[in-house]
Amino acid sequence: MLLESVRGLREVGCRVVVALPSTGPLVVELERAGAEIEIITMLVTGKHLLRPRRWPATARRALLGLRSIRRLIRRIRPEVIYVSTTAIPQWPLLARHQGIRSISHIHEVAGSGNRWLDRLLYLPHLASQRTLVSSRASLETMRRALPALARRSEIVRNGIASPPHPAPPREPLEPPLRILHMGRLSPRKGPDLALEAASLIQQEGKRVQLTMLGTAEAGDEWFEDQLRSQAAGSGVDVDFAGLQRDIWPHLARADILLAPSRFDEPFGNSAVEAVLALRPVIASDSSGLREAAGGYRTTRLVPAGDARAIADALVDVTDSWSSIVRSLRDSRNEALRRHDPEGYRATINRACGAESRGSWESTPS
Repeated sequence: MLLESVRGLREVGCRVVVALPSTGPLVVELERAGAEIEIITMLVTGKHLLRPRRWPATARRALLGLRSIRRLIRRIRPEVIYVSTTAIPQWPLLARHQGIRSISHIHEVAGSGNRWLDRLLYLPHLASQRTLVSSRASLETMRRALPALARRSEIVRNGIASPPHPAPPREPLEPPLRILHMGRLSPRKGPDLALEAASLIQQEGKRVQLTMLGTAEAGDEWFEDQLRSQAAGSGVDVDFAGLQRDIWPHLARADILLAPSRFDEPFGNSAVEAVLALRPVIASDSSGLREAAGGYRTTRLVPAGDARAIADALVDVTDSWSSIVRSLRDSRNEALRRHDPEGYRATINRACGAESRGSWESTPS
């Protein structure tokens, strides 16, 4: 969504400078969109903050980050600072201190299970004049943690681009069934549940191929090792395809997407991408995934954490394949309406334009 926001701002002639804590694959895409890239030191919140032995290094990084951000702001003199995550809390605070208006665009659900920790993560964003959230699920999590921020927040549905002519689904659906899981290889995302469900239906006579599109984050390498061991003993043909920037060829080769997250998600972009790619989806019936995948005749919602329910849904979808295929185009059209990238970019442009001309008074949505 950061990339889509940058594209929209560049379309209307804005100069866009993107500050990042490190380089990565997104940098190339941002530069293609016309952004200037600045790699600077800044505090990035995450699980590492829960480890006391990391606190001294974190404190040093926070202090260095304050200096780096202040220097960059003085050099660029932006009209508006657009903060695209809760994970970099210094920006709204420094923007307010420097007299520059800011927008916080929150895509994550804090959802740590600790109300006070969640409140701490959201608190710096009260310094922004405008807050955008990507889903009702994100808004409700914010409301439980910090009602004052939720009251002044506006929901902006993600704009999701897709190929204009996606590959049609296979018909007839000949073995093996091609299942795709897109997302981090972490316990939260449930790739082990996808594998267990695939193994269950293969034991019942359906030959299966499963592709895992994603990698483990730092600290979750143990889980990927465990997942590979599980795959080796499952009898299922599993392809660990790694992290790929271009997901559409993988969706084109797949028959069904699984989104089996165990816990609440802020939204489910991968589910929407599959609908746009003319592929049925089986997703956990929880918060943001329900919001993303619900309301389509070609999706199935199942209880979170239940591999047996996922396997049953796979059987249901394959047994209803001809009916599902007839509805895929209607589902795509509805997803295009809900998640129009042009509408998303226009909303971001209006928000940034309003803040560049606005007063210091915040207007609740």
